[in-house]
Amino acid sequence: MHQPAKIRLLSLLSGLLFVGNSYAAEKMKSGLWEMTMQSDAIKSMPKIPQEQLEQMKKMGIKMPVMENGAMVQQICVTKEMAAQDQPLLAQKEQSACQPRNLVQSGSTYSMDLICDSPELKGTGKVKGSYNGNDSLRSSYDFKGTSYERPVSQHMETTGKWLSSNCGEVKPVADWQKKK
Repeated sequence: MHQPAKIRLLSLLSGLLFVGNSYAAEKMKSGLWEMTMQSDAIKSMPKIPQEQLEQMKKMGIKMPVMENGAMVQQICVTKEMAAQDQPLLAQKEQSACQPRNLVQSGSTYSMDLICDSPELKGTGKVKGSYNGNDSLRSSYDFKGTSYERPVSQHMETTGKWLSSNCGEVKPVADWQKKK
């Protein structure tokens, strides 16, 4: 898979993983969160030259930070989003992936994702847990196709709450609308 397609796939999967993480008995704190996602696909991606990153930035493409074989992204969670009893993904009517078999027990949760769009077809499984309301850990496994090419993806994510003020980071609900 060539680099731009890998970046699009990783961006889509990371977004799906985050919205899956928003579902558990524990409520997330609203505010600015830092999500760190690690996978073999991220580790194998070549470094994008600085001049290419600058061109992408001028085009309005915001790339997550890639460091130490991980993708790091800051995400804003509003008070309304944090108060929801269902994953954010379930609220998005035209999502490429739909949650199924949502299960929660205390601070742990799991759910299946069924994806059926031109960009992504297949199934995924999200499992995770919260440590209080200011950190989380999860894993995500996906098998299917992305742009008609086979994909088998495993991703580990950690999240930590940074601040009640999101600053310039847009809420994840706004970020999803652009997808």
